[in-house]
Amino acid sequence: MTRCTHWRRVPLDLAQEALDRSATDCVDRAAHCQLSAHHDGEHYGLLGDLGEYGTALWLRWRERTEADLVVLPDCPVVAPGLDGDGCCLFADHSEQHTWEDASEEASCTS
Repeated sequence: MTRCTHWRRVPLDLAQEALDRSATDCVDRAAHCQLSAHHDGEHYGLLGDLGEYGTALWLRWRERTEADLVVLPDCPVVAPGLDGDGCCLFADHSEQHTWEDASEEASCTS
């Protein structure tokens, strides 16, 4: 999967809110869009695990607009085969799953 190249700085108020809601002790100050390469529409950067099974906290933004925090359920789709990798995105995302393109190694944390 060729990943989107867009990044967004996490505003201080949203970083604090994410830290308060997250199951971890830190939140990145910038988020990288985790979707397949695209130019228009919404971008989504993973901020952290909420400690609730099957959900994560994401930063959502559009070019030249405010960013916001959204809690989204995990994508339930796994790669074919007995040891298929799970998709690292959220349910009903557009484009490819993170495991769909052997030419680039995709990680849920990068």
